[in-house]
Amino acid sequence: MNHMGSCNCGDVTFQIKTPLSDVYMCHCSICRKSTGGGGVAVAIINKDQFSWTQGQNQIKSWSKPGHEWDSNFCSNCGSPLPGNNDDNSIYLPVGLLDSGYEGLQLKHHLFVDSKASWEILSNSASKHNNNFESDKL
Repeated sequence: MNHMGSCNCGDVTFQIKTPLSDVYMCHCSICRKSTGGGGVAVAIINKDQFSWTQGQNQIKSWSKPGHEWDSNFCSNCGSPLPGNNDDNSIYLPVGLLDSGYEGLQLKHHLFVDSKASWEILSNSASKHNNNFESDKL
């Protein structure tokens, strides 16, 4: 099962070799500022299930000083791109998917204590004041 994704201009493309289901919505201030919205909706996948298929030379990265956070983005259109979640996994902004998004469901809201005051979380996804792992769920 291969799913494809791309940035807004199509210069950077990637492939995923695993089914996707759970979406994590991070509402921390870093994710809000990186997207300009209420946060970022991501799926987490194993690194061995992900590969770039085109445009790796277009990928730029930025690291937030004093934090363990890196942001990848297309140098042409600025679209946020997949990046390292930890040593074994990648976070994938699900809005980049061209296929494989049909079964996705929002399961967890992360850092809800940091969400924008104008954002209302009305769905049934679990809400966590920190990240998923720190809540030990």
